[in-house]
Amino acid sequence: RERQLGRSGGAERRITMGPKMRTSFTRRKRPRARAHDTGKSARVCNEAKAAKRAAEARDREERSKGVQAGRSTGVGAGVGEKGASGWRRWIAACNNTDASGRSDELVPFRVGGRLGGWVRPDFARSLRGYEAFEVTDEGVRVCESLRTAHERTEEVGRTLASMRDEGLIVGWRDELYPVVESFDEEPYLLMERACAPYFGLKAYGVHVCAYVVGEDGTKRMWVARRSETKQTSPGKLDHLVAGGQPFDLTPLENVIKECEEEAGIPKHLAERARPAGAVSYEYLVTESDVHWGGATGLKRDCLFVYDLQLPESFVPENKDGEVQEFMLWPVERVAETVLNTEDFKLNCNLVIIDFLVRHGYITPENCDGYLELVSGLRSGDLR
Repeated sequence: RERQLGRSGGAERRITMGPKMRTSFTRRKRPRARAHDTGKSARVCNEAKAAKRAAEARDREERSKGVQAGRSTGVGAGVGEKGASGWRRWIAACNNTDASGRSDELVPFRVGGRLGGWVRPDFARSLRGYEAFEVTDEGVRVCESLRTAHERTEEVGRTLASMRDEGLIVGWRDELYPVVESFDEEPYLLMERACAPYFGLKAYGVHVCAYVVGEDGTKRMWVARRSETKQTSPGKLDHLVAGGQPFDLTPLENVIKECEEEAGIPKHLAERARPAGAVSYEYLVTESDVHWGGATGLKRDCLFVYDLQLPESFVPENKDGEVQEFMLWPVERVAETVLNTEDFKLNCNLVIIDFLVRHGYITPENCDGYLELVSGLRSGDLR
């Protein structure tokens, strides 16, 4: 186990997860000074205080330089074309298709006469011969004899499990997603989460921007590094907390659950999370794509975004084995990483840009194409 903690008030913190990570720390007792050492101790104490003040002054100067460097590339005031195009590249990367305009590459998936998703023609052909589906040149539909959501869920579930065993579906999660066209609809049926891109389902999730505010008002954001064993985007940077949205929880209930599992955030802190809108995108996954763990098809994702201000004393602890380490970075460094690297998981870039907009780092005054950027964060069907 390795643990490196910097000063508060702008310094970075890194926590590397190990098999025996402790959740509490014991303060060692200081020895009592002897009477004849009192003068010496006072001098040492004064020298220590002076050194601390000097170190804090250096920290403030370094943070100021970091802010100015960020401003030169689009963080804070004075964003130029480099910054504007840097933000927009992630909107383009996450929206490489428009399902309604790609009839040559996608065919509709219908359930009881309603649109449930979009399917690649090659995958549609693989559904022939399964009784749960009817496949035509016009698309795929769930067998009309299955009239209720329960009947569809049971029969389609058996079929998909067989396809998994045959190697036609990868990344099985044992989690059920609702098949709907809007979040508030009653599900047409429930389907295994791993099948969402194969059938082009509307899928929902939650992303939590967790941050702390120093005494001087500077903000730092908690960043997680995904485990190398994750099926999707192994080793990439991620939010402190994020996860898919199950059908049987509200978004806030899901945030509280994921906070505990992914970062050890207790309920009384997780309940402070505040809804801050949503981002959406449509992404066509191909065989060569490295982001989504081998699944192919259409991702039509809508992510509920939450802000969670945490106390500076809080130290996250991963409990589900899906995180390598946690890092507490100045927001300016997070922004620079989004602008100049591909280190973050693909869709996290959109959520971070949204955070930068909402917290005043990206503004109409410093970002050409500001309205285009803001609307682009919601390029997918936001229902």
